[in-house]
Amino acid sequence: MFHSNVIVTLKKSILDPQGKAVEQGIHSLGFDAVSDVRIGKYIEMDIDTNSHEDAERITKEISDKLLANLVMESYSFNTESVKE
Repeated sequence: MFHSNVIVTLKKSILDPQGKAVEQGIHSLGFDAVSDVRIGKYIEMDIDTNSHEDAERITKEISDKLLANLVMESYSFNTESVKE
């Protein structure tokens, strides 16, 4: 069994109005040192396989086909073995 964490974010070239709104809120709280706030998605999933390579392949395929719009978003993931 493996556990994957996927982080999906807008590409740097895509305007992130939600991130800008959060950044303005942060500044209104007095944290002026914070900049370039981006908002994304975080997804966790368990994958029932005995192979780390299969778990990574499955995570990548799901991310490519469902979790991320590859025109506007990029993603990264981490897959680790789960002790049962």
